[in-house]
Amino acid sequence: MDKRIPLWKDDDELFKIAKEELFVALVGDILDTLGYHHQFLPPNIKPLREDFVLIGRAMPVLEADVFEEAAEKTNNPLMAKPFGLMFEALDDLKRNEVYICSGSSPRYALWGGLMSTRAIKLGAAGAVLDGYSRDTNEVLNLNFPAFSFGGYAQDQGPRGKVIDYRVPIEIKGTKICPGDIVYGDRDGVLIIPKEVETQAFMGAIEKARGEQLVKKALEEGMSTVDAFNKFGIM
Repeated sequence: MDKRIPLWKDDDELFKIAKEELFVALVGDILDTLGYHHQFLPPNIKPLREDFVLIGRAMPVLEADVFEEAAEKTNNPLMAKPFGLMFEALDDLKRNEVYICSGSSPRYALWGGLMSTRAIKLGAAGAVLDGYSRDTNEVLNLNFPAFSFGGYAQDQGPRGKVIDYRVPIEIKGTKICPGDIVYGDRDGVLIIPKEVETQAFMGAIEKARGEQLVKKALEEGMSTVDAFNKFGIM
């Protein structure tokens, strides 16, 4: 556990520092030094617009494929419910949380415009989908930070259901637990586990501020060898 006193007093301050001073790659580098080597989600999960930056607490959502919208004969009452628990999961979003969804095949969209509208009203930070989103123009017009495989109009109605939420999920081997920090920009989406978030962000802030000294030295003509020997950063 990091013994240093954080440079922020709450999530609002941390997320502000991250957006103003940091970038995802930098925090990922620090996680590498801490022994967390598999925290980036797959590179095909991209922002719908390149300037989108997302940071917030994970609200994981578990989706599953189905093959009819509402089953009449079923051993599982959830199968008779259109979209499963999707509406309940969406309505349970809290301020600064990220709706992060996995578990289904990429046959249909997991997010759309009306979901974005509701998420904005609840103060959510964004959405990360291990699959497609849709209503792309609407999501972009709402300026809602959604990260997905891209736009694909096919609806999840008869194809998928949310079967649980606020439970641990995995995306291609990266575990996401409720309350982990999700941090995304055009270079990827990073999961920062709660148990190392202070170390990761303290290290990233120190490195970012140190890189400004290196940049200034390089601009003034210092060689990269001398700069690395002096600052230990490159």
